[in-house]
Amino acid sequence: MKNILIVGIVIVNLALASYSIAIFKQYRSRLMGRGVLVFLTIGLIFDISATVCMIIGSGNFLTLHGVIGYSSLIGMIIDTGFSYRLLFKSGINSPVTPKFMKLSLFAYLYWVSAYITGATIVMLD
Repeated sequence: MKNILIVGIVIVNLALASYSIAIFKQYRSRLMGRGVLVFLTIGLIFDISATVCMIIGSGNFLTLHGVIGYSSLIGMIIDTGFSYRLLFKSGINSPVTPKFMKLSLFAYLYWVSAYITGATIVMLD
């Protein structure tokens, strides 16, 4: 396995940890706190970095897993964008509506499904 792919795997695991902390903090508190935003942002940075590493390492931009991964990344970008929008509109520690929580959970669970798909592909390879 290429070193760049190994780096991508390590980074995507960091993205998983960061996203998980953010979503669980948000779910437990039902607030858009500073910690949620920090971990969402860090997760997004890790996710984008891992995606770049995977593209470089695989040499193939368009694959089924790639499309799933790109769309899950877009979902997390949208969720993070809406989180910042809520922050700017309502302030720090503003309540999260049930509708917003569903969007966040959907984006996160879709991202986790892409993560699991990628891990399965690596294990079967």
